[in-house]
Amino acid sequence: MSSFPDMEIFARVVGAGSMSAAGREMGLSPAVVSKRLRRLEDRLGTRLLQRTTRQLALTEAGQGYYKRVVAILASVEEAEAFVSRRSAIARGTLKVSAPTSFGRMHIAPHLAAFLADNPDLSVNLDLSDELIDIVGEGYDLAIRIAELEDSSLVARRLAPVHRILCAAPDYLKRAGAPVSVEDLQANHACLATTQQDVWRLSGPQGTEMLRTGGPIRTNSSEVVREALLAGLGVALRSTWDIGPELREGKLRIVLPHYRASKNVGLHAVYPSRRFLPAKVRVFIDFLAKLYGPAPYWDQGLDDWLTLPEAEAAAAE
Repeated sequence: MSSFPDMEIFARVVGAGSMSAAGREMGLSPAVVSKRLRRLEDRLGTRLLQRTTRQLALTEAGQGYYKRVVAILASVEEAEAFVSRRSAIARGTLKVSAPTSFGRMHIAPHLAAFLADNPDLSVNLDLSDELIDIVGEGYDLAIRIAELEDSSLVARRLAPVHRILCAAPDYLKRAGAPVSVEDLQANHACLATTQQDVWRLSGPQGTEMLRTGGPIRTNSSEVVREALLAGLGVALRSTWDIGPELREGKLRIVLPHYRASKNVGLHAVYPSRRFLPAKVRVFIDFLAKLYGPAPYWDQGLDDWLTLPEAEAAAAE
């Protein structure tokens, strides 16, 4: 079976009218072009070109072969152009995995605007708090809230994530406000999912670990949120989750000098940077613009957001 490069050389020679002209077009010497043509004819078992000192002429077999080769090359060029156009235009179905609460609160409400800008796209949004194998399960990307470790995947940071200790006013009226991490662990109900039963807090004394315990056990972050609002204890929550409740006074910050690691961020994670499909790129760009380094859910919380950093700078 003929190799594709030899077919292309043959077509170039016929189109240019000489081996030297075809060689210049392709960056090959006339000797290499001649050798490749002989190899092609040997493979086919027939002569394609009659060579004279002045010109090249197609044989009868060469004429039929040339017509078919030109058609093949045109089809290949059209196929490559088709793929290139599809890669440049956001179309098809975008399969996205996201954490349950974040996806419901901060992705789903914005899908109408995204789809209005990208009418050839549809979105398959799967919400789960489990760690998804995005390659094995065929996802285009995943939204993850984490301090990312080394991975074969590519990640783009979309926004900072601030996690703070908070409680409802009724709980604080009943139990009092904790005055230290030790007081919090010894004397207060600490609400957390079974997957996050140890809190890693950064504060004036560096990193401190706190093992949680309270009146409920659950694997659901949303159940913890409801228990927090109901006044069952103290919880470590992200501002994207409880920003409105903080601004409205339904929740109050406790131990404001402590928070979870500042290295935790909101990331878009996807399999590869090479040949990134347009549908993935436009969605990531949309979210990055929507959230940004000062996301909308942190508006009005500037005073306490900058508190630990400001005090740390003053102490240096």
